[in-house]
Amino acid sequence: MTALSLIMSIESVKAYLKTKGLVDRYIELPGSTATVALAAERLGCEPDRIAKTLAIKLKSGRLMVVVVSGEARLDNSKFKKLFKETSHFCPAEELETLFGHPMGGVCPFALKENVEIYLDESLKKYDIVYPAAGSANNAVKIGIDELSQTLEADWIFVTK
Repeated sequence: MTALSLIMSIESVKAYLKTKGLVDRYIELPGSTATVALAAERLGCEPDRIAKTLAIKLKSGRLMVVVVSGEARLDNSKFKKLFKETSHFCPAEELETLFGHPMGGVCPFALKENVEIYLDESLKKYDIVYPAAGSANNAVKIGIDELSQTLEADWIFVTK
């Protein structure tokens, strides 16, 4: 990923948040937030409040992100039962092209048009969560109800 494409990813998220009246929730942090542990440390919250965005590319060609709580793990059998396909994480080198964001910055905001968005029930135990915001050193502090309304995403339960 080039510096220019990274800037474009961040700017697309900020523009998206602005259209939703949420740009004031954007947080830029010193150092990396590319992992759940790093993000939680930088934000001063428990790891499970980090809203991990899993980028999935199905063999059928469907692209989706599933946003789960930081310590949750995808349950492949639940996923397959719901979507009738096995989950496959998108290779890192395809993330920017297919989803619009780099590894460590994949988020549910400002995605490519053909990407489906789902929120996992594991997030519902918190009032505030922190998804990434387009790069490996930022986040968005957002209420769970605001996240759901903003994304207009379906709730699913595909974690262990």
